Amino acid sequence: MAQPTFDLIGVGNPIMDVLAHVNDDFLRKHVAGDKGGMVLVDDQDMATLIAKLDVQFAVTPGGSAANAVLGAAKLGLKTAYVGKIGADQTAADYRANFVAAGGDGSRFKHATLPNGRCLSMVTPDGQRTMRTNLAAAMTLSPDEISPADFAGARHAHIEGYLLFNPALAQKVADSARAAGCTISLELSSFEVVNVARDWIFAQLKQGVHIVFANEDEARALFQKDAAYDSYARQLAGYGGIAAVKIGKDGAWVAKGTELHRIAPVPAARVVDTTGAGDAWAAGFLYGHLRGKSLAAAGALGSALGSESVQHLGASIPDLHWPRLRTLAASLK
Repeated sequence: MAQPTFDLIGVGNPIMDVLAHVNDDFLRKHVAGDKGGMVLVDDQDMATLIAKLDVQFAVTPGGSAANAVLGAAKLGLKTAYVGKIGADQTAADYRANFVAAGGDGSRFKHATLPNGRCLSMVTPDGQRTMRTNLAAAMTLSPDEISPADFAGARHAHIEGYLLFNPALAQKVADSARAAGCTISLELSSFEVVNVARDWIFAQLKQGVHIVFANEDEARALFQKDAAYDSYARQLAGYGGIAAVKIGKDGAWVAKGTELHRIAPVPAARVVDTTGAGDAWAAGFLYGHLRGKSLAAAGALGSALGSESVQHLGASIPDLHWPRLRTLAASLK
């Protein structure tokens, strides 16, 4: 059997992040909906919100699956990405960043539209409230996805935000499986789970190799309050690996009769939780695809998640990666 071209291929919305520190009063005055969630908005809503910011903001590449895949690439995996970028300078910058970080940029789709953006408003407690304009990313059609997009990949990592388009999510999952990939699903947001519970359960029954959820997403999925280890056991009961992330308190990872409490790695300071769950997934996916134990993969996830929250945006600065790669190599 031929060696795979890629260890990991991500599928999701290639979004440029706009990051700003705001206070809770700003959210109350200008942002409808629950703090800490993600809501889709149009061009006008995005422009209006950005115009109301009275602070400087940063612009960095983002997108849930892209964050995870790039983190895994920086640890040493061969990675690629399927998603639709636009035709503007934002899109060109996005693709260039992906390639510079070690990813393969040949499987992006293209639209003659602006690139997608996400405004991430970070409050003093480190929580982020997101408003996303998908733009070009939203035009990705099920007809544009086929098993050829996943050819040569071992594992496909699918972000939950695709589930707002069930036909697209289904075509992605079907195509990845047809190409011989194992798949992981990142639930991404409790809003995603609220609109896609039936689809998620159908996929779990069909077979998902790894499912990533945080405590809010697990609660929304099962529609009950329970202990976090119970959520992990329930998810693993469908036959795959379950990782239930509980922020600063670590995580639970389960598979079959295995259950591991993953200890947190304390952060010296919390600047921004944007992308912390994606960084955790990056570490776990790297560890798992490199044949490390569930406990070791979880420990690496905790290390990346902890490092991520100490910086603005989802990207961990380059100077920290040599230390993280050394840690990854040391884990069994």
